Amino acid sequence: MFGPQMWQSCPPLDSTCTELLTLFNPALITPSSDETNLYTPQFVQHSSFVEQATEVSISIHQNQEISVDKDWKLLLLFVQVDQLCICEQKDQSVIEDMVKEVDEALQLLHSQLKRTIVSVALWDGEHQSCNKKVCPCMESKNDGEARMQRAMLSQALQESLDELLVKRQWYSDREDFSVILQDTPIIAHTSSVSNGKPLSGSQASQQTDKLLVQMWTNLLQPTSSQHNTDDNGKIIALPCPTEDQPFLRTEGNSPSYHHTDVSPLLHPFTGTEMPCVDFSPSPSTPTTVHELRPGDIKVVAAVGDSLTAGNGIPSSPNNILDVLQQYRGLSWSIGGDGNLTSVTTLPNILKYFNHNLTGYSLGKGRQQTPQAFLNQAVAGAKSKDLLPQVKALVARMKNDSRINFESDWKVITLFIGGNDVCDHCDNSLLFSVDNYVRNVRVSLDYLHKQVPRALVNLIEPLHIVPLREMHLDPSIKCPTWLVNILCPCVIMPKENSKALQLVEDLNRGYQQSLHGLIESGRYDTSSDFTVVIQPFFREVIVPKLPDGRPDRSYFSADCFHLSQKAQTLMARALWNNMLEPLGNKTTTQDFSTDIDLKCPTKTSPYIRTYNNSEYSYTGPPPTPGPITNWGSDFSCMDLSPSDAVPSSVHMLKPADIKVVAALGDSTTTGSGAKAKTVFDLKTQYRGVSWSIGGDDALETITTLPNILKKFNPSLKGFSKGTTQRQRALNMAVPGAKTSEIPAQVQALVKAMRENKEVNFEEDWKLVTIFVGGNDLCNYCIDQNNLSPKNYSHNLMLSLDMLYKEVPRLLVNVVEIFQIDTLKTVKKNTLSCSLMQRTSCHCVINPDENSPEIEVIKRINHEYQVEVQQLISGNRYDGKEDFAVVLQPFLQNSFIPQIGEGEADTSFFSVDCFHISERAHAEMAIALWNNMLEPVGRKQAYNNFTYDRSKIHCPTEVNPFIFTKVNSLPGLPVTTTTASSMTTTTTASSMTTSTVPVCPPSLPVWVPVVVGILGSLAGIFVAWLILSRCHNRKNKKEKAVEMKGTGF
Repeated sequence: MFGPQMWQSCPPLDSTCTELLTLFNPALITPSSDETNLYTPQFVQHSSFVEQATEVSISIHQNQEISVDKDWKLLLLFVQVDQLCICEQKDQSVIEDMVKEVDEALQLLHSQLKRTIVSVALWDGEHQSCNKKVCPCMESKNDGEARMQRAMLSQALQESLDELLVKRQWYSDREDFSVILQDTPIIAHTSSVSNGKPLSGSQASQQTDKLLVQMWTNLLQPTSSQHNTDDNGKIIALPCPTEDQPFLRTEGNSPSYHHTDVSPLLHPFTGTEMPCVDFSPSPSTPTTVHELRPGDIKVVAAVGDSLTAGNGIPSSPNNILDVLQQYRGLSWSIGGDGNLTSVTTLPNILKYFNHNLTGYSLGKGRQQTPQAFLNQAVAGAKSKDLLPQVKALVARMKNDSRINFESDWKVITLFIGGNDVCDHCDNSLLFSVDNYVRNVRVSLDYLHKQVPRALVNLIEPLHIVPLREMHLDPSIKCPTWLVNILCPCVIMPKENSKALQLVEDLNRGYQQSLHGLIESGRYDTSSDFTVVIQPFFREVIVPKLPDGRPDRSYFSADCFHLSQKAQTLMARALWNNMLEPLGNKTTTQDFSTDIDLKCPTKTSPYIRTYNNSEYSYTGPPPTPGPITNWGSDFSCMDLSPSDAVPSSVHMLKPADIKVVAALGDSTTTGSGAKAKTVFDLKTQYRGVSWSIGGDDALETITTLPNILKKFNPSLKGFSKGTTQRQRALNMAVPGAKTSEIPAQVQALVKAMRENKEVNFEEDWKLVTIFVGGNDLCNYCIDQNNLSPKNYSHNLMLSLDMLYKEVPRLLVNVVEIFQIDTLKTVKKNTLSCSLMQRTSCHCVINPDENSPEIEVIKRINHEYQVEVQQLISGNRYDGKEDFAVVLQPFLQNSFIPQIGEGEADTSFFSVDCFHISERAHAEMAIALWNNMLEPVGRKQAYNNFTYDRSKIHCPTEVNPFIFTKVNSLPGLPVTTTTASSMTTTTTASSMTTSTVPVCPPSLPVWVPVVVGILGSLAGIFVAWLILSRCHNRKNKKEKAVEMKGTGF
């Protein structure tokens, strides 16, 4: 057998794939290093598919261990999406060129090789891939637009390759050669899909496992249970061939669905009959918004996301790329193409009442184009992107000669929130209900302040969960993998799961929060402005076909965006909501029911507001009482230690910890934490320090030791008060850089040995290290000494000393935060503006988006990567009583805001640099909760929201503080020496386990070999040609095997 390489430039499936195939076929031959060097990144980057196919063919023919005529060969051909540069009007030609190149390579292989199966798969790698071409047209697009474009391009390329194989009949004119296209692309971004943040080492390893399983699953004949490969994210099950489906998949034994089989949609009737007869405006221009008739409206405008931008409204099921087009003229709330008899939109309805209406969008294009006019919606936008849209909208209204800004009555429709729900699982704080309503409030505040004579339609976020129905029934033929990219947090959760309930709760929370905002009366302080919630999207009923299946005709080609058929009903529902009184508005959008337009009446001629509906607001919610302290409530019930003092750090319960200690800088010394004036800034309030303070009790002061004292009242080592004499084992020094941590370690070891209350050999100890802020603050003046490599090296020296010197020790290393967020912390005080710049000049002084601040962001990220690599390896795995755990709650740090771009300064001291007692309490909670989360599934962002009940508790199932070893599912919590760890347990940061679902009575590889070879009657040869463009991802201390994988 000849064993695996990969035909592609940047996949992460290198040594792990070799190990996987070797387990299934022990006779597999691994390529020599000379053969591997044939496919270096330099070769692949500058070679075509035909050139690579030629090299593959030559290598197979020259390899003496391969019988070219008798051995069966499996080739994987990866078509790389992230190498393509796509701009307007060029999408199809770029795809055609790529398909042509693949065709030529397949024809060459067909002519040169016998007994061969070629499996073609799309590969979508990292956005910043080394092979990514420069795309100037992408620079102007926001993250949401870019993400949508990549997803649509992938689907279009998938469909085009499918068309090629159908046309070529899968190159199977011979019985011994066939080509198959894998159903779904292999998406291998090393950053989060939704926010572009880098994955941690453990997350990346977990993703690699899943990609391997996906690749293997796609090679097998499909079975009914094939997709049940995930058990709550803990165990990835590797599927096996079955008696009924024993073969490698080909089009001959497993015919696939082809997108060309989709019936084209008949153009539905999207016009509307106007039933109204009285279109007259008010006798004179009204002075109050509560007496506004439809005929009085002179200007329409809208802000929002792709549903308002008009993405893919008329797109056919066979034209996925057309979803990238923004058909603004057809948009339900702002489009003005044609007239109401052919295109139903709110402006086309209003044109009946005022032929001189303006502001609506025409044709297609992005928001900057002239034809977009007052449609300033941005595809992919979230609520945090709303304010820039509103500002652009107001600027256009003020500067356009067609609009009398002061006198014309305006209707502005605001609809946002779907994309927030779609991405909330990536950062639940960023997309929290509080932040959502804050973003909407800031935008409405701006309109309220800037725009006279305006009625704002505030559309409730649609109930998005029913969208899942389109992706639960495979017979609908929706591109579910694509929607998993666009809306992962809604589509991917399992039915009846906790994750899905969180989606439902958040969705409802968004809807309800808008009512609290408007019911406060905040926007009814003048007679010429109001905001009215239009709730027709509160409940959504997905339309059904006569056979009960969802009706795809209401959706665009991606089964995510809405078609013109649906937008027609949305426009009618919005119009009707505007004429319905508050308290009696329609709250359900039933797409299966036709909607007739309502009309103003003689008794109710006005667009409804709270005033003319005789509706009474409930008023603002009661103001909570003052917060007197930053303590926390504690609800944990089981506070017991282990029955016997544990010998393994992987079986350490909170109550087993006898000693706490800390190393770091001014954040750990508590400098300025309780400062009221600049004169207090030098005071070190060590007793309230988040990781080591022990003043008072948890009920009044939240710190890690005060939490641990609930489990062990005899805890030692915590600092108290403000004097040096009370610092105990808090060895942190204000202003310390990472280079000074080794000296702190030496001082700590000496102090612990000399402390008579500490049994140095027997007591279990917890040390927390947090450092790096001062390195970044001074990076611009000492780049060599403060480089990421030196940051990691100094931490390594410190951990090495602890590893060597201190028995029975668990070390928390807290990941460095995103320091550029400090630039948002501002107060109108001399101490804040002056001292912040002095304390951290390399971060605070550069302008936003300047080259200097971009360098700091890059170095900040490299600090994070370096420490992840250091800790994820097996360097510290050789002792049973020692472990280092990276606690990442600050990895994606977020400073809560109280206004438009205004950071909440209550988290900072008077200098706007050091953190306050409130922030210390939040960091203590976040650290503790991280300690109770498995490695690889730890929360990687801070949740700085006031709540006394946020402290988590150990459970009966998971009573221990999590380490890398006890985070692995189904593994014993015992460990071995470092040398044996490379062959038995996890030495990398993987947290998933890959287990084949095969009968226990057989060796794991038997059914696979029988299933494959029983049909092919030859030798299974895997040819997976790989070259990497990044550095070899593992350092010497990192094991190359697929660790944590059980077979």
